[in-house]
Amino acid sequence: MPGLRSLAPAKLTWYARRLQSMGPREVADRALTVGATAARRVTGDREPDDATLLGDGAQRSSTRREGDADPDWAAMLDDFRAGTGRPVLLDRDTATAVAAAQPEAVKELLAAADRVLEHRFTFFAHPEAHYPGPIDWSYDPLSGVHWPDLPSHAINHRAGHGDPKWIWELNRLQHLPWLAEAWLLTGDERYGTEALDQLDAWITANPPGRGIAWRGAFEVGVRAISVLVALQGLADHPALTPGRYARAVRMLAAGARRCWRDRSKHSSANNHLVGELAGLATVAILLPELAASARWERDAVAALAVEADRQILPDGVGAEQAVGYQVFTAELLAVVALLRRLRPAHVPAPADGTLLAALGRSAAHLADLVGTGDPTPRTGDDDEGFALRLDPAPTREVRPHLALAAALTGLPAARRAGTTDLTSAWIATRLGAESGADLAWEPGSAYAPDGGLAILRAGHRRVTVDIGPLGYLAIAAHGHADALAVGLAVDGHDLVGDPGTGSYFAHPEWRTAHRSTRAHATVAVDDADQSVMGGPFLWTEHATVRVHGVDLPAGRVDAEHDGYRRLATPVTHRRVVDAPPDDDVVLVVDVLSGPSPARTTWPLHPDLTVDDRADDHTDDHTDDHTVVARRDGRPVLRIATAATAPLTGWRLYGGDEGAGELGWWSDRLEARRPCWFVGAQVSPDDGPVIVATLLAAGAAGDVDAPAIETGPDGTVRVRWSGTSGPRETVVGAP
Repeated sequence: MPGLRSLAPAKLTWYARRLQSMGPREVADRALTVGATAARRVTGDREPDDATLLGDGAQRSSTRREGDADPDWAAMLDDFRAGTGRPVLLDRDTATAVAAAQPEAVKELLAAADRVLEHRFTFFAHPEAHYPGPIDWSYDPLSGVHWPDLPSHAINHRAGHGDPKWIWELNRLQHLPWLAEAWLLTGDERYGTEALDQLDAWITANPPGRGIAWRGAFEVGVRAISVLVALQGLADHPALTPGRYARAVRMLAAGARRCWRDRSKHSSANNHLVGELAGLATVAILLPELAASARWERDAVAALAVEADRQILPDGVGAEQAVGYQVFTAELLAVVALLRRLRPAHVPAPADGTLLAALGRSAAHLADLVGTGDPTPRTGDDDEGFALRLDPAPTREVRPHLALAAALTGLPAARRAGTTDLTSAWIATRLGAESGADLAWEPGSAYAPDGGLAILRAGHRRVTVDIGPLGYLAIAAHGHADALAVGLAVDGHDLVGDPGTGSYFAHPEWRTAHRSTRAHATVAVDDADQSVMGGPFLWTEHATVRVHGVDLPAGRVDAEHDGYRRLATPVTHRRVVDAPPDDDVVLVVDVLSGPSPARTTWPLHPDLTVDDRADDHTDDHTDDHTVVARRDGRPVLRIATAATAPLTGWRLYGGDEGAGELGWWSDRLEARRPCWFVGAQVSPDDGPVIVATLLAAGAAGDVDAPAIETGPDGTVRVRWSGTSGPRETVVGAP
């Protein structure tokens, strides 16, 4: 059957590895879940009846009379239209103000809504898909895969022939708010009619608990946010009838129960749990007439407050070690905080402060990271997820997110670093957020000790050093094997950076390569990964970083990791980055405690081309190699390397035959373009081995290879020349 395969040995191996990552409590809990799922195969996963859904008359509607045989859905729809007892985000007055302030953004939104009218959808870097007739919500027209009509728990999305990410993106219904906005902005009934027709068709085609759209509570939670926000925008549309409202509410209530019952736990409780809780809270806040809403909101918000402190670390770094997921997680928290703040007569509770504090510290870190003109580092995975999609931009970028965070928190750094889009404009307008607050903020160097990231700034240059953990929880699902990786950006352009995510499901070989150590600006020993992959979203062994020191005024970072201690010849990799604030040259010293073969990798942005000049000479067993990187024919970066063991330079270009899966840069999920990977290889006879690399940017001009001296006590001295004159870097004995 298309979309399904039998359990192959590789799948059984994955299950065994996944089991090893669980503790006893998780194993027991999952066993109970399997039993409950088996029971639901018999009983089904049905919508609640109205008596269960609405409870007693007082909970059903302000106009509900005791003794009525059936719920008064017309009265409840009137309450929904009036915003009785609930916050309102999309409304006509706000639409008028947003249209006046953001005319170009509104044009783009209307163009996107027009494409939805034609049933045209584009997700990730895939080409546009077109449904010439009614939308088949389980059919992926790009791959020709029709996902099976089965109970959702019986569908193995990992074994399908198509890309489950694509079909999930369609079924998140995040295009419905665009149609609702277009209706509010133009008054053209076609937009609202199309949105409500699509929602009706979706509910008919996707009964609760059946089909790929219900595969996982996370998808249910994210979809609930889209549907409810869209319904609010369509509240006064003539095609929204009591019957349609009743069908939508029943579906949303069934989804809310699923979000809580099947919420992610233990080693899976990452951003998925936040999405499930945010969806549950949104249903509870926007549909207070439901009997369970008060309990759902209480439980969901309390759990979200706990996750806010777990998944946004004290220094503001996302615990998953992935910038894209940090933005996604923070915005899920922001949706709930926003709705609670907008609710009539809302009295702030401690949980509200916790959510906003997490959003604020996340925004402060992201502002440190991107400053007022630096590119966004693409550390870890990024699946381009949106929590609330009111703008048709294809990806959720850091700067528009910072504008949203600024509207909710008033953080000056977020205001200065953020750029307004439709999402942040709607929110700021509804909140009446001031735009003229003090914007006096200039980015500087920063160190996030909990998340493990050092940011070394000097004028037009930003250096980042990853000295954090692999990822979050036992499986570290969205982390990459990038310990001690260095990034270099100058004048707002990446020179050395992270090549991105590549793929999730469509190209498994891309996923393996883009998570690997060789794909990052660090050192690979024996061409092995620092951490051990157990599957596409599973790491079975984690490299651990130990920080020796971070000196921001001096621009120096000193750390090591133990990921290669597992090798037959154990090796500790220590890296010292010396980026003086008064110099355009950065020195990177790698100390490898054992004699195994190793290579440095410097992934260059695809806009750069390279030529090289190899000056091989022997002087105290030190060879050097220099690479020149150019943009538009102009040299912008020189990389000069020396080592205490025989050294050869290497270059790899992804567009060349035989390059394999390395040498590629992925700006978007499911797309990549060729780039240069350059570096040096050492083949030592004994150890330790020292490799010293100079990264000379911009005005640094030509550079000579550094000179390395080792003392009998293990001290390493590297003499090098920067734009400010001769320098010496000392690495103390291990």
